[in-house]
Amino acid sequence: MPDRSGGRAPAAQMAGSDQSFAIALMQHLVVPTFVLDAEGKVLIWNRACERLTGVPASEVIGTRDHGFAFYDEPRPCLADLIAEGRIEEIEGFYSAYDTDASSATLGFHVENWCRMPRAGTRLYLAVDAGPIYDEAGHLVAVVETLRDMTVQKEAQIQLEQLAAKDALTGLANRRAFDERLEAEWRRCQRGGQLLSIIMVDVDHFKTYNDTYGHPQGDTCLRSVASVLAGVAARTGDLVARYGGEEFVVVLPGTNSVGARVVAERIRAAIVALDMPHAASSAGKCVTVSLGVASADPAKLAAAALLAAADQALYAAKKLGRNRVEVAGELP
Repeated sequence: MPDRSGGRAPAAQMAGSDQSFAIALMQHLVVPTFVLDAEGKVLIWNRACERLTGVPASEVIGTRDHGFAFYDEPRPCLADLIAEGRIEEIEGFYSAYDTDASSATLGFHVENWCRMPRAGTRLYLAVDAGPIYDEAGHLVAVVETLRDMTVQKEAQIQLEQLAAKDALTGLANRRAFDERLEAEWRRCQRGGQLLSIIMVDVDHFKTYNDTYGHPQGDTCLRSVASVLAGVAARTGDLVARYGGEEFVVVLPGTNSVGARVVAERIRAAIVALDMPHAASSAGKCVTVSLGVASADPAKLAAAALLAAADQALYAAKKLGRNRVEVAGELP
């Protein structure tokens, strides 16, 4: 019988051939890629994905157990959330979720730190995943691709840290202080906690610079900063260089009694440094004056608490310096 197809293979054969070619092509892609079926089982786990995760395809093909390749605790991947129709949960699982570039038809873009247990690495991955539907609109597969963005993310973090630090002392700078204070203020509001602020000023610092020179003045400020960082060491505590020779300490969950104890500890530790200051009227060595204020963030604005601490600092300087003064009762 003559071939009435004109030399062309049957449609089913063509479709099967195309599918095999697509699978083979995906296996050799340099981009780590895996594909889930509508039930969340792994259909494809390409070689780049094997290299990235350290998990061979033979361990995950036909299973739903691929999550262990990326995380050291049970949790879904982006493709799982799409396959299971849990789109509304995506933002809660990822540190960055691009809502502008994501949609149910075009796919979703997220970013996240992943600890690869098998590979023994911790990588920051950019993840793209999108659904594939048949002609009837039924989900048949979800494709997820991964890009290693660790170098770029670490560079970004370093730049952000540098931008938030005071170059001389290494403490948080004024901008970082303003941002952190606002965040701690809201957190204490939600938790019903008090928040305390200590304003710290190096006594007669201008005369110290005039007497010993600016390089020695810089050394003095770094020494004071080191003491402050050591005293306020709890998670949530913040020490910042507020400006010039002035510093500020934020103590969440601390009342005025506790804040005064911390302030006295700081004052005594600065004296113990025994840095000579012959031109000071407050003593023979470098000293600091401190103003303390505490309040309930639900009843007072952050600016008002800062102003109260500043007034207490002014009182400490007026009363002879090298002392701690606590603001009067605040809401």
